[in-house]
This record gives sequence, C-alpha cells and structure tokens, in this order.
Amino acid sequence: MIVDGRVLREDFVPSEVVHRHDEVTHLSETLEPLLYGDRPETAFLFGPTGVGKTCIARYTLEQLREQRPDVRTAYINCWQEYTRFRVLYRVLEATGREIDVHRSTPKDELFQRLVRTDDQPVVVILDEVDQLEETEALYDLHRLHHVSLVLIANREEELFAQFDDRVRSRLRAGTRVQFDRYGTGELVAILAERASQGLEPEVVTDSQLRAIADAAAGDARVGIGVLRSAARRATRQGLESITDEVVTAAIPDARTAIRRKTVEGLIEHQRVLYDVIDDADEIEPGDLYEEYERRVDDPKTTRTLRNYLTKMIHYDLIEAVGQKRGRTYRVLESGVREDDSS
Repeated sequence: MIVDGRVLREDFVPSEVVHRHDEVTHLSETLEPLLYGDRPETAFLFGPTGVGKTCIARYTLEQLREQRPDVRTAYINCWQEYTRFRVLYRVLEATGREIDVHRSTPKDELFQRLVRTDDQPVVVILDEVDQLEETEALYDLHRLHHVSLVLIANREEELFAQFDDRVRSRLRAGTRVQFDRYGTGELVAILAERASQGLEPEVVTDSQLRAIADAAAGDARVGIGVLRSAARRATRQGLESITDEVVTAAIPDARTAIRRKTVEGLIEHQRVLYDVIDDADEIEPGDLYEEYERRVDDPKTTRTLRNYLTKMIHYDLIEAVGQKRGRTYRVLESGVREDDSS
C-alpha cells in the first residue's frame, strides 16, 4: 500500500508546496539579496507546531540554491544541538572545514575557523532556536557577514525574553514571517498530495482525508502521522484499502507515537521535568522544582525550567492548569514514555 515511505514522513520536503505560497514569497524576498552578493536581514519564522515552518524554510533554501548553487546551507535543530559548541561545529561542518575539530577544541577557535570561511555565503537555519542554552552562538553567527540566519520558533515574545541585550539589539530588526494553523481544507489538500505520492492509487477516500484533517486540528505533523499510521495498520491487516475503522484507530496511535518520539528527543533536564510530572500525575511548580533539583546534580535556573515547561506545552506533552499561584502541571497522556510496541 505504501509506495514511497519518505513522503509520509513529517520532515519530507516536497518539490512543490501546497498552500503557504505567501510565506514562501515573503521568505524568498527576504533572502533575495543573496542572489546579488548582499547579506539579507535575519528571517524569523513564528507559529505553532505543525504549521510548516521547517518545511517552508528548507523548501525556500532549496529553491534559492537552484539559482545560486554556491550558497551553502546548514540546518540545525536546536532541540538536539543546543550549545554554542554544537551550533558552531554544525555550521563549520556545512562549510567542509570541520576536520581536526574535537570536543576539546576551544569554541573561540571554532569561531575563528568560521571567520576564514568567507569565500562563499552560508545560510543557517536554526530550528527550535528557543531551545538554545547558549544564545552567544547567535551573537557569533550574526558577526559573520557571510552568514545569514533563518530562525524558527513558536512565539516571538518568548524567544526574545531569552536573549541578553547584546543579542536582542542585533536581531530585533529582522523580518518576521508568521504562520497560522492550517484550515481543514488546506490540510486535506496537503494530505491528498502526500497520499498521491506515497500510497497506491485510491486506497484512501476524500472523506477519510477530511476526517484525518479534522482530527489533526490544523497540525500537519499530526495529520501526516495519522495517514502514515492508517496505511501501516491497513497493510498489517492485509486490507486493499484504508477503512473508516482503520482511520479511527490510527488517530490515537499517531498522537501517541508523536508524543513518544518527542519525549525521547527531550534533553536530559527536560526529561527529568517530564518524568517528575508524569510520576506525580499533577504537581505544583514549587514541588516540581524541588523534586527536579533532588534528581539532578547540576540544576538549571528557574527561568530555564520555565522555558522548558513552555516548550513542552507547545508540543502537547504537558498542560498547565490554572493561573500563576494556583497553577499545576500534568502530562497530557500518561505512559507515553514507556516502550509500547502494540
């Protein structure tokens, strides 16, 4: 039933985008100075999870490189690469100058190596940039006149609240591209395109795609995950097409799989916070911080922990109940962290 599994992955970049043409145009116009040897403004892509920010950034850069192939690109997911060293190393890697760099290499040496890569322009996409624990990396990259930045985050106010004055003053003037939730019709069109490329013909109906889009509530990541889960489930059952019952069963399966993958990707201190909340069922911030500090050797600041919690809320891992002093946290689906192969 599945003829091309790559198309059913959330990180697949299509050759043509369905919808988001205004956003592509806005980002393309921002990066256009690169075609004439100039440095563009920093581009910010803001919006909730699953609205195509990463896909559009990567798609637009691929289109740009067709016009100027010598532009080098570095895609960095700051969820995994969250330190100054890792960010600088990944950019250096994109230039092919990372040879003989070791974990003990001083970060300032990495920066100096990047200074010497100014023979060709580099565009750096920093996805989940609000996950950076050392925002000095942004200051470093902004100082390099041959490096252009595309920064992806959920909300502008939360991102800039993490910056020190030095970084904030340099990045404040960048261009903003705002992404809103997909409408149901838009998500149906995206899913139909993925189905036409990734599945055998006529194995899923328009009404089933609409049911998937309704369940995804504007989140393409969830919608694509449900479609993939439904196709796999139908294949395991030996069916020739996806049934309504399969779609119904695939919806919670896909959500659980996405949450489990996100939990597995949490960095150490985020995972401790998540586990404390999961163990407690529901917990107040003071008790949460106290138990977190008991479990780790080198606890982060309260401000950093609040940023972690906000990020986990954006990714539907936890929810905050109540306001300020009466607030508590709880996981949205208990048991996600356990291995479940069913």
